[in-house]
Amino acid sequence: MKIEYLKELELNPYRHGDPDMNNDPISLTEIENLERLYNNGKPFPKALKELLFLAGKYCYVLEYGAFDSQQEIQDYVRELLEEDNISIQRPFFVIDVYNAGSQFLYVYLDEGNNPAVYEGFHYFEINFNGYSHLTSSSLQKFIESQIGAVKQGGNAF
Repeated sequence: MKIEYLKELELNPYRHGDPDMNNDPISLTEIENLERLYNNGKPFPKALKELLFLAGKYCYVLEYGAFDSQQEIQDYVRELLEEDNISIQRPFFVIDVYNAGSQFLYVYLDEGNNPAVYEGFHYFEINFNGYSHLTSSSLQKFIESQIGAVKQGGNAF
């Protein structure tokens, strides 16, 4: 796959200063399966597809929690939303889960090839509009910012 948006991630395949922390990809076949499951068979935005292709199993600037697959992440967050009687009406894909799954980052799948990144919080008694907000204007900028933080000796989280 030709990388257009996440060049910085492609050029930095491991955590700065720690070559043992390599990004770990998933296959194009796995990505296509995720597209069928979470986007009605339509292709994901290009930047998201690149992220999964470069680091869908492990990414040193994202937290995938204790989950074994992207499908487990997606299903987990959707179950939390269902428990809270929250329905996100637009197609979305979770790219990060943290704080024991109570917070997550996601992109809408209908915002073009380089979608914005949003943060959601799993709390009871709060409706979706009240606990989700924009984190970055694009997936590319978000990933570049995270890599920059790591390169400067900081924590991506």
